[in-house]
Amino acid sequence: MSHNRAATHDHAELDAGGRMFGAGNHTRGRLVGHGPRGGRQTLRAAAATAVVAAVLTGTAACGGEAQDSAKPDATPRSTAGAGTGALTQQQLTALAFTDGEQVGPYTASEFSLGEPYGEDFTADPADCQPLVSLASDVTSFHPVAEVHREVDDPDEMIGPSVAVQLRSYADDGAARVMKALDTAGRQCAGGFTEVRAIARAKYLKAEPAKAPAIGDEAKAYRFTILDVKGKLKLYEYLTVVRSGTTTLSFRAGITDAKDIGGVPQEVIKAQWVKFAAGKPAGGA
Repeated sequence: MSHNRAATHDHAELDAGGRMFGAGNHTRGRLVGHGPRGGRQTLRAAAATAVVAAVLTGTAACGGEAQDSAKPDATPRSTAGAGTGALTQQQLTALAFTDGEQVGPYTASEFSLGEPYGEDFTADPADCQPLVSLASDVTSFHPVAEVHREVDDPDEMIGPSVAVQLRSYADDGAARVMKALDTAGRQCAGGFTEVRAIARAKYLKAEPAKAPAIGDEAKAYRFTILDVKGKLKLYEYLTVVRSGTTTLSFRAGITDAKDIGGVPQEVIKAQWVKFAAGKPAGGA
């Protein structure tokens, strides 16, 4: 896959989704050797190298620098003009998984460097962008507040890793996100290209998957992604739930060619229960 890049394959590192990247860049997962469980990340990357080494064509490190803060959701966004029902940064953070929180066999943590699925990831054609990244710098959607968490099993070198992203929007922003996601799912079902710096990944299919019966509306997709040598088919899953003016996004991948069958349901359920139980009355 094309999620992250490195100067050469010999010095490449992998994020939790099996994607290479150069040091100092935003990650779609996390930097190997960094973050709260750096040792396990290094082992996981080493175990996955044989499977995913052929995925990328990047020959130079991506541009861009890591965010100044090691905890990107720790800096509140302005709530001026937030609109009716939009949750503040403080409210949204209280509804998200906390660092170290147990979720069945998984553990939640904060992303060490930058926003996952950030502005470095774009789609060709552009109509497919919501399937790749909902970052404000590459879409017309600008959340009032957002929180990003990673959920995985700290004892598994090769296992599912889920990026959980909560975003609160002004007025009808969240509804517009879901509409754009629906449009992208239909128009891009036959495939599209994910672009990051000079490397690309070919999405062969974007298929509807079973969405959970929660929130005001929910969408789910299964992505089949071809490595650049045309030998490996890799799989990712995306589920997005809207509750009022808030979206809860879950993207799951694995450092293997195995199809995990969907976003782990215990992760979706646990985050939804926490969100629904703590959501302010009459709020988003």
